[in-house]
Amino acid sequence: MPGLLRGVARTAVVAGTATAVSGRVQRRQAEKFADRDAGIYAERERAYEEQVAPPPPAPSTGPTTAETIEQLKALGELKSQGVLTEEEFAAQKARILAG
Repeated sequence: MPGLLRGVARTAVVAGTATAVSGRVQRRQAEKFADRDAGIYAERERAYEEQVAPPPPAPSTGPTTAETIEQLKALGELKSQGVLTEEEFAAQKARILAG
């Protein structure tokens, strides 16, 4: 009978240890997958927000179209009067159009 009791006790200890180790492994895996799932959810949420609400366009600080046309007309007059060379005209025209 003592041998049988010792065998049953040993089996109980082994089974208890196996259960504890298994539970710890399951908790670690659950935490790992929860972190991964939270990252995936955050990435999808960010992508959705970018699609739904695009950033507003930046306000234009440059001259309006009418102002640009007036500047180009004045520049053309200076060129036709001979005040500006072709190179100076091209440089100033590019600056106005980029502005």
